[in-house]
Amino acid sequence: MRRPLRVRPRRGPALITGGAGFIGTNVAARLLDAGRRVRIFDNLSRRGVDANVQWLRDTYGDRVDICVGDIRDRGAVAAVVDGVAEVYHFAAQVAVTTSLIDPLDDFGVNAGGTLNLLEALRGLPDPPSVVFTSTNKVYGDLEDVELVPHDTRYLPADTDTRMWGISERRSIEFHSPYGCSKGAADQYVLDYARTFGLPAVVFRMSCIYGPHQFGNEDQGWVAHFLIRALAGEPIAIYGDGLQVRDILYVDDLVDAMLTAQASMPLVAGEAFNIGGGPERTTSLVELLETIAALQGSPVAVEFNEWREADQRYYVSDTRKFCEATGWAPTVSVCDGVASLHHWLQESRKAPTLVAVSAASAAGSVISASSPRSAP
Repeated sequence: MRRPLRVRPRRGPALITGGAGFIGTNVAARLLDAGRRVRIFDNLSRRGVDANVQWLRDTYGDRVDICVGDIRDRGAVAAVVDGVAEVYHFAAQVAVTTSLIDPLDDFGVNAGGTLNLLEALRGLPDPPSVVFTSTNKVYGDLEDVELVPHDTRYLPADTDTRMWGISERRSIEFHSPYGCSKGAADQYVLDYARTFGLPAVVFRMSCIYGPHQFGNEDQGWVAHFLIRALAGEPIAIYGDGLQVRDILYVDDLVDAMLTAQASMPLVAGEAFNIGGGPERTTSLVELLETIAALQGSPVAVEFNEWREADQRYYVSDTRKFCEATGWAPTVSVCDGVASLHHWLQESRKAPTLVAVSAASAAGSVISASSPRSAP
């Protein structure tokens, strides 16, 4: 039997695990702008997060509390959840490629770390609500979705899929160690809502992009493409470039997360596909054309073999969350990419960020043995 969900307003700071990452920084800024206090828990291992932390400190001062720690450390996790009003769980190893190199580390961070957090929350007398970021990779490589090449992109042969995208009704089918570890975490969050009454919701996210993102070849590809173009470096495409993704500007994602927290009695215990939906899609080669228009010159491209578990088409069917809460994205692909392009141009003028952007353009990533913060 499903236990009743315990959801009621609470005082205290918002906790963001992996909060120094791209999404965490944007969520923190929105909450802080609204007068909230924020506690960030991050091991600061991902390239670029030091710059994000410095920006948060410079902008918001002591209203943001930075707690350096590892999501795999049960004691540290138990300490950091004390007294918080709500939780945004982003701490993760975020790349399929890294999971192929070190599956044990990937599992320890994504599945083990999430279980540490859930157990720490379960031990509280009045657990706070949780938004957890899962991934569309829980649906596998989607090889059964019949696709038809059409000009600069793939299109599904099935009309419903072409019109609406991939819905939550699709069976989960983990592919790659990353898919397995995030999928396991996804299912643990849903089960803790069902079994223990923990007020938690799962976002199975598509591609998110926006300010404070220092993407690399393995994760954050929209920002990575822009960073390479700004540096005058060629962009590597794996496959033919007709792959399609829906992309969601981070401001729209933050709106969805705050809406989920405010609507927790309605959405707790549910998984939602979150992305730009059919109206906000791009193929890789189409994004290159968009970037070329922003740059005023063509972008150099190198084509390589397909990568393991790469989905040739993924678009989120967001109707379930939209109908439950009234949320809808507002930022178009053209406007969002232009905004990120402008932010990256400005960030290159800051000494701290120049080194980060240069490293990202060079394809540099941290050691695969180090757990990453959130994207």
